[in-house]
Amino acid sequence: MRRTSRIIRIRRSPEPHGPTPPTRRAVRAAAALAAGVLAVSLTACGGDDGGGGGDDDKGKATGDTGTTVTLPKLDGQSLEVAAVWTGAEQKNFKAVLAEFEKRTGAKVTFVPAQDPIINFLGSKIAGGAPPDVAMLPQPGAIKQAVEKNWAKPLGPEAAKALAENYSQGWQDIGSVDGKQYGVYYKAANKSLIWYNAQVFENAGAAEPKTWDELLNTAQMVYDSGVTPFSVGGADGWTLTDWFENVYLSQAGPEKYDQLAKHEIKWTDPSVKEALTTLAGIWGTKDYVATGALGTDFPTSVTQTFTGGDQPKAGMVYEGDFAQVNIVEAKAKVGTDAKVFPFPAVGDTAPVVSGGDAAVILEDSKAAQALVTFLASPDAAEIHAKLGGFVSPNKNVDPSAYPNDVQKKIAEALVASGDDFRFDMSDQAPQAFGGTPGKGEWKALQDFLKNPKDIAGTQAKLEADAAAAYGN
Repeated sequence: MRRTSRIIRIRRSPEPHGPTPPTRRAVRAAAALAAGVLAVSLTACGGDDGGGGGDDDKGKATGDTGTTVTLPKLDGQSLEVAAVWTGAEQKNFKAVLAEFEKRTGAKVTFVPAQDPIINFLGSKIAGGAPPDVAMLPQPGAIKQAVEKNWAKPLGPEAAKALAENYSQGWQDIGSVDGKQYGVYYKAANKSLIWYNAQVFENAGAAEPKTWDELLNTAQMVYDSGVTPFSVGGADGWTLTDWFENVYLSQAGPEKYDQLAKHEIKWTDPSVKEALTTLAGIWGTKDYVATGALGTDFPTSVTQTFTGGDQPKAGMVYEGDFAQVNIVEAKAKVGTDAKVFPFPAVGDTAPVVSGGDAAVILEDSKAAQALVTFLASPDAAEIHAKLGGFVSPNKNVDPSAYPNDVQKKIAEALVASGDDFRFDMSDQAPQAFGGTPGKGEWKALQDFLKNPKDIAGTQAKLEADAAAAYGN
């Protein structure tokens, strides 16, 4: 599972002179809204879990969903949809596809993809068997698909559904050169730290609001006999997310945008400062669970919420989608597993977002209909009821979310409108920001292994970024 996500701000200007830079006030307003909503409500709820994805849930999801979109009859037609999703995330998405099949008569096959998905799609296209629709986790990947003439523009019905259900900011990040190619079906708030409630209680720890308070909390957890942090270092994208939250809060949104476009170098002092801050956790002895570089993201979550009073770690950083893995660990969201917003490193707590966009590769009536469906509240509400999912669709009924934690995360995302910052690595060329064993993923994995090598890490990041961006 990649990401996907956030609450970040991208505003694209229709003027030929380029994007209008977001103001610090707008970003702070969005961050204050989201962080405030989350801080007040996320840990005050319990009862329901994050969704199970079982047969009963599937039946309920499709049966309770209303109809807000008209779909054509597609009896006898077949579609393939490719995504990198695995486990419960894949299973829950298949429930959405099953509803599309039920309404249209089409047959939809899910095709498991691998990261980087652009390479996976390239091999499929070269072999003459591209999927009809692909779920792309990066704006950079959408741009690449357009440049390679793989992606097809949205038709009138899909474009209409997108305009009705999404803020302009979410429309813009799915467009290339003024044409709409992507529907951001799935979003994520990637500025959250989940914690084992029993560990915090045993340690006498409270939820931190600042980085210094986070370090103090980590020491209290450590003193209680539990390793403070679980890190899924085998998946390099989790490390880029750590960096982005620290950097956005510490360096500010203007620098964040500049670094995302490689308008400033990775050797900039602001990057040094962020890496130094990260090293305060990654480089502190016994603060990170052993074997982090061999731990994938799902395991980093489940090992935080298993083991009774002695889990492998007390906290794990990642987005709202971690709820899927928390449920797999048989923990209850809001009771066993609680969450707080990523603490402020600078003046303002960061709000970083990501997402997955549906992009058509093989244009047809059926493919356009599927993307139209994915742009509707109907599809999102099916997935929302199954848990571990947030939609940027502004017309999704908040009651579709299975617990108050998920509901408040989704409401904060939608309330931010266009005021959000998208995952930096997802904006980068995939060779730098989205390829296992290369670029930013590899450089930060090496940094996790040796957090003392800040200058070397900066130099490697800059060399790889310059090659990927071409500047």
